Amino acid sequence: MNMDVSAIFQIAGIGIVIAMVHSVLKQMGKEDMAQWVTVIGFIVVLFMVVRLLNELFQEIKSIFLFQ
Repeated sequence: MNMDVSAIFQIAGIGIVIAMVHSVLKQMGKEDMAQWVTVIGFIVVLFMVVRLLNELFQEIKSIFLFQ
């Protein structure tokens, strides 16, 4: 099984960028926009995690079902 460490760094990078954008927008007084940026960042990371989980389950399926 090939463990892709770059995906972890991508998720961490997205989190850092979203946190910085959220802080800047909140300081500017645009709290609604800051919340939307955070929600959109969360959805993007969620899709990345779902894709990685799908790959993991396919790998487990191929190991135990001998495909």
